Amino acid sequence: MGIDTFEYRISTMQQFLIPTDFSWNAWNATAYAMRFFKNEKGAFYFLHVDDSLQRGDENLHYLGVSIRNEVPDHLNSEMFEWMQKVYTHFPNPNHTFKYAIIQAPFIDGIRDFIYQKQIDFIVMGTKGASGLKEMTLGSKTGAVITRVKCPILVIPERASFKKPLTVGFPTDFNMLYKQKVIDTLRDVSQVSHSSIKILRVAQTQKPLDNFQNSNREVLKQELKDIPHSFHVIEDPNLENALQSFVTTMQIDMIAMIAKNLNFFQQILFKPRVAKISYHIHIPFLVLHE
Repeated sequence: MGIDTFEYRISTMQQFLIPTDFSWNAWNATAYAMRFFKNEKGAFYFLHVDDSLQRGDENLHYLGVSIRNEVPDHLNSEMFEWMQKVYTHFPNPNHTFKYAIIQAPFIDGIRDFIYQKQIDFIVMGTKGASGLKEMTLGSKTGAVITRVKCPILVIPERASFKKPLTVGFPTDFNMLYKQKVIDTLRDVSQVSHSSIKILRVAQTQKPLDNFQNSNREVLKQELKDIPHSFHVIEDPNLENALQSFVTTMQIDMIAMIAKNLNFFQQILFKPRVAKISYHIHIPFLVLHE
């Protein structure tokens, strides 16, 4: 059964997945998750996907040959040390901790694990152990965001935990908001009793059309029992507008819909200007339909 047919239990969020390559960035994401969800009962799965065999033997896989090796001893040792560190730093009666090491292509391994364990939510760092400083987002994190249909909280390398009292939600109102998106946004905001500030960056002075106004009204109704407000910034530069919004409104987390890839890539994948810093300090909540 494919991952697209799986129904997520977003309202309970009991099963969490934290992919790890044992790097500092993965640990930073773990620390954020443990603090953010400290009052939520659930199981946290730490998953290491070893894709080195698949990278080395691609031709064999094309020929239909399946090769299964035992998990290397060094990975077992690293995972044991990782789990000991988790238990030591984050003891919590609300949480159970489990782990797995699998050998598979990275995205296939993540998708299969999500289906098998009925994962509700992913938390991971923006970069892995080999992350390049000049890149905003590591290739594996980018692949999970765009190819795995599961809500994901992305923790940048310099983000330290701060209770997210304000969640920013940039949108152009050009899409229908599916119930899964709304439910995830509501659930995450309720974890820390956050308010939601909805931002439209008006790159031109053109007013909202009927379709956009209708979508705005749907959002207003769906969030009526959660503190929220609507904001507009007129700026032809999307990244500059978001940076100003984050600073002025003291945004602690940014929520975005993964379906709107052009909009999403402008905000998270491409900023490299020195004065644009939100992408290395502010966690991103990626909403999937």
